[in-house]
Amino acid sequence: MSENRGPIGSDGLVDEMPEARAELDMFMDGLEITDDANKNRGFMIPSLRKAQDLFGYLAESVQLYVANKLKLHLADVYGVVSFYSYFTVVPQGKYKISVCAGTACHVRGSAVVFSKLFEKLALEDGEETTEDMLFTLEKVSCVGACGLAPVLLINEDVHGQVTPEAAIALVNDILKKENANA
Repeated sequence: MSENRGPIGSDGLVDEMPEARAELDMFMDGLEITDDANKNRGFMIPSLRKAQDLFGYLAESVQLYVANKLKLHLADVYGVVSFYSYFTVVPQGKYKISVCAGTACHVRGSAVVFSKLFEKLALEDGEETTEDMLFTLEKVSCVGACGLAPVLLINEDVHGQVTPEAAIALVNDILKKENANA
């Protein structure tokens, strides 16, 4: 543990979001959790998915909370979180834009789509999320929709045969919607 970090799980996210914690408790209380940690391992991924949906990401305190509820070690939970690309340990934007970088999408121009979105969102090298926490931009290996290449996802919505101009238009539509709701 580095000198700048507090005790394990001290990031406070679980305590800062009591409604999310209560909903996670309700979900996990519906599972058949036992005193046998090995039997509880089967509940880890569904519990982590629910936790990430509720908290937005899996901060250390959230991982520790899930581990304690399942009677597992934090290392077991962290091992799963760090293995699966679905899980994230950093805050994500409200709109997660995933640009497919698989072979079919790459050949059909997904790198240009990504580059134009990177510019539009005014991200700096090494950044994935905009300062206002509205957008997170990432490249993904393959979304399994090669016939629609190039493909991007905005949260769970799939957009196929996307040109750089169409990608920018999608972002502009979101910005208009967000500004109208502000």
